[in-house]
This record gives sequence, structure tokens and C-alpha cells, in this order.
Amino acid sequence: MRALYTAATGMMAQELNVQVISNNIANVRTNGYKRQRVHFQDLLYENLRRAGSATSDQGTQAPAGSFIGSGVKTVSTGRVMSQGNMTQTDKEYDLAIRGDGFFRVRMPDGRTGYTRDGSFDLDSQGQLVTKDGYIVEPGINVPQTARSVTISGTGQVQALIPGQTAPQDLGQIQLARFVNRVGLESIGDNLFVETAGSGPAIDGNPGGEGFGSLQQNYLEESNVNSVVEISSLIAAQRAYEMNSRVISASDQMMQATSQLFRA
Repeated sequence: MRALYTAATGMMAQELNVQVISNNIANVRTNGYKRQRVHFQDLLYENLRRAGSATSDQGTQAPAGSFIGSGVKTVSTGRVMSQGNMTQTDKEYDLAIRGDGFFRVRMPDGRTGYTRDGSFDLDSQGQLVTKDGYIVEPGINVPQTARSVTISGTGQVQALIPGQTAPQDLGQIQLARFVNRVGLESIGDNLFVETAGSGPAIDGNPGGEGFGSLQQNYLEESNVNSVVEISSLIAAQRAYEMNSRVISASDQMMQATSQLFRA
């Protein structure tokens, strides 16, 4: 029966939906994490009678057609790029972006990664790096004797150096933005890479139009809402159960039909 296969597509779709929701819940405390949302589309239809088809020799037409669908498919599991809440950490190298930009990170293979996680530190050479030791581009080097490092909303890094009265400029943090942020590919470790769908990165300084500004001593939390995710999980579970009941009902109907043939 067609209903068996149609309900099976519904069960597979909801299974994927639950997997996405579980990943969102697992990352509820991940800095800069952007929740995913599953998008579905209905599958092809079989036209038993088209709307407007002739119903008599006198030219009457059917006002509505008869169509039978074949189920559902998953189209995408796109990211919701809304702003997460800001949490004060009081760490001088923690940075949060208020806006749409991404930090640029130089990965070990030479590619540039992009992240919203601004929990940075200094390595043994005094370079500003991520928790995995990836250099934050374009490269900020803080002298060992530097004191009171400040990072402005526009990304300018300054520090007090012993023997100098005025703060010394240490560099400029840059951000990147994309025409289609949802098209970025997640590669783990809180990193994204550009794709043909996202378009090329547009580099600029914080404070510029579309880039957002920086907040020192803050981190951006994930934009996962636990209440919304639990509600979505319950709805997905119920949808899965309903599709499984359709399969059970179809099986019982087929069993009853086979018994008629045996009689």
C-alpha cells in the first residue's frame, strides 16, 4: 500500500528532525553556536484527475482535482543566525560581536575559518589565538611587557608599555561578513568555512556597516532557547508516533485483505 511508503518518509524526516534538535540542545552552552532548523518539502504528487478536466460531453469541468502525495523530504538544516545573549567574563581577551560579522581565523591547513566564538588567549609567542591555537587574523602580537590591553569596539588593540606614557597600538582586528550567512559550512570546533552558497567573504573593520562592533570582556552565548527546543522535540516525537501508527494501520489493512483471499 502507498501509505506504508508515505508514512516511512515521514518517520525518516522526523528522525532527522530529532537529531537536529538534540544537537541544538547539546550545544546550549557553546559560545557563539547558532541553532539549526530543519526545512521540509512535500514529494511528488500523482494526478488522478486534474482540476478543470472535462466531466461530460456538454463541456462541464471539474472544479477541483484529485491528487495523491508520496510523502515528505528534508530540504535543508539551515542555521538561524540571530544574535545570542552577551555574558560578561572579565577576561581581557574575550570578545563578543554585536552584529553580523565573524572573526577570521587562520587554520593549520592555511585556509581561513570564521567563528563567532571570541574566547581568545595568547600563545607562547604573544599572538592572539583561539582555544585550539589558531591565529586570529590578521595577526595581533602582544609584547610580554604589555599591560592593560584594551580592544575598542572598532577592533583597535592598544596596551600600556613600561616606559611609555601613551598607549601603544598593537594592531587592528578585522571581521568578515557574507551575503548569505546561512550558506556557510560548519566544520566543527565552532568554525565555518565559506562556500559557493555563502559567497566570498567581505572583510572590514568592526564598526563598519554590516560588520557589527566588538565588546571586550564579553562572550556571545548560543542562540538556543531550551524551552523552544523541548517543545519542538515533543512535537517531532508526536509526529513520529503518528506516522508509525499509519504504518501499523496499513499493515492491519493489508493483513485483513490477505485473509479475505485465503477465505
